[in-house]
Amino acid sequence: MTMPTKAGGADSGPALSLRSGGRATRAYRRSARRAPAGFVALAAIAVAFLVLPVVGLVVRSPWRDLPADLTAPGVLTALRLSLVCSLSAVAISVAVGVPLAWVLARLRFRGRGLVRALVLLPMVLPPVVGGVALLLAFGRNGLIGQWLDRGFGITLPFTTGGAVMAETFVAMPFLIITVEAGLRALGQRYEDAAATLGAGRWTTFRRVTLPLIAPSLGAGAALAWARALGEFGATITFAGNLPGRTQTMPLAVYLALENNLGTAMALSLVMLAISLTVLVALRGHWFHPR
Repeated sequence: MTMPTKAGGADSGPALSLRSGGRATRAYRRSARRAPAGFVALAAIAVAFLVLPVVGLVVRSPWRDLPADLTAPGVLTALRLSLVCSLSAVAISVAVGVPLAWVLARLRFRGRGLVRALVLLPMVLPPVVGGVALLLAFGRNGLIGQWLDRGFGITLPFTTGGAVMAETFVAMPFLIITVEAGLRALGQRYEDAAATLGAGRWTTFRRVTLPLIAPSLGAGAALAWARALGEFGATITFAGNLPGRTQTMPLAVYLALENNLGTAMALSLVMLAISLTVLVALRGHWFHPR
C-alpha cells in the first residue's frame, strides 16, 4: 500500500522552489557585483592618472622652505587679494544668484530653458573666452563699459573690481545650479502651507524656503568660492596680472613658475589644501558612500 506524502515535507514543491530562488538571487547579486573583465585595471589607470600629479606636487615640494615662501611679501599680497576677490564674488553670487535660482525653479515662462542654458554657459565656456566677452561688454569701448566710463568715470578692466567681476562670472553658475536643484528637490508644499496661513511671499521665502535650502545654499557657496579662488583665464584676460591689484594666487603661481619654482609650489599647495577642504566639507551633500 502506498503511503501519502506529507503536505509540508522538506521536499515539498513550494519550499524547494523558494530555496532555489533564494540561492539564484544571491548568486546573481554576487555576479552583478563583480567588475567586467579589465575594469579594475582601467579604473586603476584612471586613479593613477588623476592622483599622481597631486602626489608629485606633495612629494617634490620644498617643505623646509615652505614657511619662508608663504611669508614672502608678494605671496602674502596675492593671498590677501585672492581672499578679498573670491569672497566678494561669492557675496555677489549669493545676492543675485539665489533670486535667479528661485525664478528658474519656481516660475514657468517662455524661454526658461534658453535662460538656464545661457546662465550656465560660463561653466563650459573656456575662461579666456569669458575674459574676452567681459572686455567686449565692460571694457572702455564695450557695450556697457563705454557708458560707465563716460557717464560715471567707472573703469573695470585691469582693476580689483574687474578681478572680482571675472571671478563672479565664472563662479556664479555653480551656486545657481546647486540652489536650483535644492529648490526643485524641496518642492512647493511648505511654501504653499505658509501661504495658506497668511504669510507673504517675502516672509515665506525668508522664514520657510531659505532655512530649508540652507544646505544647498552652503554647498553652492562653497563651490562658487573654490571656483572663484582658482580662476585664472578670465581674470588675466579682463583684469590683467598686476601685483597688488589683480594678481591673485593662480596668477602668482603662473608668474612664479618663471622666477621661483619653490614659491609656485608653495602657492599650489595652499590651493590644493583649500580645494581638498571644500571637497571634504561637501562630502555629505554630493557624495554618499555606502
